[in-house]
Amino acid sequence: MKIREVQHPARVVPLAFLITILIGTALLMLPIARADAVATPWLTALFTSVSAVCVTGLVTVDTGTYWSSFGQWVIMALFQVGGFGMMTVATLLGLMVNRSLRLRTRLTAQAETHAVGIGDVTSVAKLVLVVTLIVELIVALALLLRLRIGYELDWADAAWSGLFHAVSAFNNAGFSIHADGLMRYASDGATLAPIMFAIVVGGLGFPVLNDLRRKFTTPHHWSVHTKLTLVGTAVLLVGGTILLLGFEWSNPRTLGPMATGDKLLSAIFASVSARTAGFNSIDIGGLTHESLGVHYFLMFIGGGSAGTAGGVKVGTAMILVMLVIAEIRGRMDTEAFGRRISHSAQRQAITVLVLSSAVIVLGTVFILHTTDIATDIATDKVIFEVISAFATVGLSTGITAELPESAQLMLVLLMYVGRVGTITLAASLALGEHRMPFRYPEEHPVVG
Repeated sequence: MKIREVQHPARVVPLAFLITILIGTALLMLPIARADAVATPWLTALFTSVSAVCVTGLVTVDTGTYWSSFGQWVIMALFQVGGFGMMTVATLLGLMVNRSLRLRTRLTAQAETHAVGIGDVTSVAKLVLVVTLIVELIVALALLLRLRIGYELDWADAAWSGLFHAVSAFNNAGFSIHADGLMRYASDGATLAPIMFAIVVGGLGFPVLNDLRRKFTTPHHWSVHTKLTLVGTAVLLVGGTILLLGFEWSNPRTLGPMATGDKLLSAIFASVSARTAGFNSIDIGGLTHESLGVHYFLMFIGGGSAGTAGGVKVGTAMILVMLVIAEIRGRMDTEAFGRRISHSAQRQAITVLVLSSAVIVLGTVFILHTTDIATDIATDKVIFEVISAFATVGLSTGITAELPESAQLMLVLLMYVGRVGTITLAASLALGEHRMPFRYPEEHPVVG
């Protein structure tokens, strides 16, 4: 096999996303996509298309009023395809046409689904399809009934709102057809609970769901990846809820005016949504500086690998935590749940962390420079926007539309890199790993 063929998937994935973005941009520029039947400016169409395909949710215009029904259907289709995975779609189409996939197709799909082996691609792709359809339909039905019975919307409006938000939630897209996001449902657990369920399931990652499907009753047989993801997810959700409750309890702009039960509900929802879902049931612009810091952390880590969530991923963060613990304890090996974590996984985790941090720093510096020239926007809000874009979260303090065009284009780049960069990096590291026929003499530079 030629080396070029093996490395090909690392280039196909970002190219597939780019083509989809361009198609989405062209469709959204059509007059039929806009509520007032006027052609959409190219930057608005591009920004929205990138945000949808990269399942981010940042917007420069109100989704519910700016776009027509056609435009909203296009946006939903874009974040469905973007979350579902371009290569998973290709894999399923290949399965329909030919039961025997070519090795290149399997490698490409493996790069995006993070299947453990080539033979896992088919089962993971089928699982992606089944889980996606089942969860989205269940959540859409739950929201339909709640909106119809509790809010007396007509059946058509309730069905559309339920479907749009269900698909957006499962894909961690963060798009809403309401101008206030989900703030109108801040005290409605019957609406927020199904949305949180979809967010968590979509954000766990399909390798974890596949492992749970096969070994649900035997937790001791779960893979280390599954255990790390589940433990990390639980810690982040509980820890985020407690911290947000503490920092926002008396804040008159967020949780302050709410009843105790509603405060708990909104804090839980904010903790769930901050890990790349991008919905908000409270005013993000009204958060305290401490809560913004908590969001930085939750957004940066994100959800599980090979799911619909973004960020550097829970597994990556947990590997680094295990590495730090091993170093503090003076252990030669990094261990978790009775298993050694490979050195290659540790190197990849460190590489992802360093590169992601560098991208965020560069993006922040660039936008701070452009906003200093154009308008006066607080630094913490710029940092929030940059992390939200790179981690494909979609939460915003409300400054997206105020940014100059150059800053918005930087956010476009950050969303794209955040969605496909980690996939490309993981594939490149996995496919490009090889042993050198020699080793240099070892030295120990001073650390710390």
